[in-house]
Amino acid sequence: MTTPLPVGSADLHARLTTHAARLSALAPAQIFGSGRRHFRGEAEGVVLDYSRQLIDDAALADLLELATSAELPAALAAQAGGATVNPTEGRAALHTALRDPSTTPLLVQGVNVRAEIARTRAQLRAFVADVHTGRRVGATGQRFTDVINIGIGGSDLGPVMAAEALKPYAVPGLGVHFVSNIDGASLVDLTARLNPATTLVVVCSKTFTTIETTTNANRARAWLAAALGAEHTAAHFAAVSTNAAAMDAFGVPDDARFTMWDWVGGRYSMWSAVGLAIELAVGSVHFEQLLAGAHAIDAHALQAPLAQNLPALMALFSVWNGHYVGCHSHAILPYAERLHRLPAYLQQLTMESNGKHVRLDGTTVDYPTGAVLWGEAGNNGQHSFFQLLHQGTHRVAADFVVPYESPSGRVEDSVLTLSNAFAQANVLARGRSLADVLADPKVQAGGAAAAALAPHRVHAGGRPSSILGFARVDPTTLGKLIALYEHRTYLESRFFGINPFDQWGVELGKVQAVGLVPALESAAAESSDALGRLRASLDRAGLG
Repeated sequence: MTTPLPVGSADLHARLTTHAARLSALAPAQIFGSGRRHFRGEAEGVVLDYSRQLIDDAALADLLELATSAELPAALAAQAGGATVNPTEGRAALHTALRDPSTTPLLVQGVNVRAEIARTRAQLRAFVADVHTGRRVGATGQRFTDVINIGIGGSDLGPVMAAEALKPYAVPGLGVHFVSNIDGASLVDLTARLNPATTLVVVCSKTFTTIETTTNANRARAWLAAALGAEHTAAHFAAVSTNAAAMDAFGVPDDARFTMWDWVGGRYSMWSAVGLAIELAVGSVHFEQLLAGAHAIDAHALQAPLAQNLPALMALFSVWNGHYVGCHSHAILPYAERLHRLPAYLQQLTMESNGKHVRLDGTTVDYPTGAVLWGEAGNNGQHSFFQLLHQGTHRVAADFVVPYESPSGRVEDSVLTLSNAFAQANVLARGRSLADVLADPKVQAGGAAAAALAPHRVHAGGRPSSILGFARVDPTTLGKLIALYEHRTYLESRFFGINPFDQWGVELGKVQAVGLVPALESAAAESSDALGRLRASLDRAGLG
């Protein structure tokens, strides 16, 4: 018997537990036969096909009752209205306001945030236009040909993912690059081939104290100073931060600073000035289409009944699979090369949000909260980890993210992509029994030797998945997809009674890392040999 969630009655929990046991005991063919086309929803041009989830009508009815018990519509309304939905930090979570064109005042601690958002949008639009037209130039008077975005976490993952996804919409003549890790490799590679005189560096850090970001920013400034002179580096920097004093000290010009707000968490920040690199990459028109797509899903999430509400259904199936079916791992499988960074982006969104062990009231949870999320572009995944999905001992839930149109424009390419995605989803659901293997004419023709191998060809099936389908990867659709997962993540947290907007598990390691620096600097001086320095570093950082 699973531990009850903090929402829903004991009787409802018992019914859901019984449904999960009943459906898991059935042969896949008994579940995934005909008559499942009604397990499908659609909103704003996105189709959610959940016919391959381990549900039937009775289980779905009880899941919707669980969603009603969790008061999901009220939770969405509270978040969108500026309520303090992040109680441990005393903050609202108003990423949805960043893409809302409404001019109706929205107050947070007495401040109309819509006015602030509008001012920042205008400032970003003007800055981007100046870079694109050559009105804003570097210290030598040359227009910028390249942008380096320096950030980490939410200041990197979202912009990288979106820039990769929207490459067909890239502004000609401007390359946009991303640096995040502290080991220096990315910056070394970039500075070896870029021209400092035509490079603009965007530093994204809410506090301007994140060690990875400030270290890389200082390295970039040193590179520019070596080529242009220290007195000329300011013309090559822009920054997104709340720390004016730190930007003063670093030398960021006043007209190249963009604000952030406490009511936008890092992993929800690509819609804000953190998205400057995206806007530079694809232009303001396409960036605002990205915002519009997300807003369309915001409106759907707020207005659609639970049975037709796509993010609510996605959250329900995540809870159902993780809490009742026993899938503690979730694969994101985009059958679109343009979306190859989507799994990495969603890792942060979901695991940093819902990887929590205490409820809102501080008591310890006694049930699993967030699934381990991971993934890869679909066809590549088929030739690596799909073996585990089909025949491994871990039961993994999956989302197949599938555009209909191929970037090539060729129907045959679309058909090949769809056939691979749908076939994999079907096999995960239906499997292949030993009887089916033995009935295969090729096995029968192979005699005893082929029959002995038959167990190796069995697929258990019953592996749940959903298909998220849409016409094509474009700015509007990308905005819709990201907003779907944002709302799904927040709504899932309501079933667990946890706060999805803080990340204390990240903070402790960052503090410890800063404290270790002096000891490891001392260890580095003990030997001229890299392996010797490593041993000394392990000793200094060890627990003994």
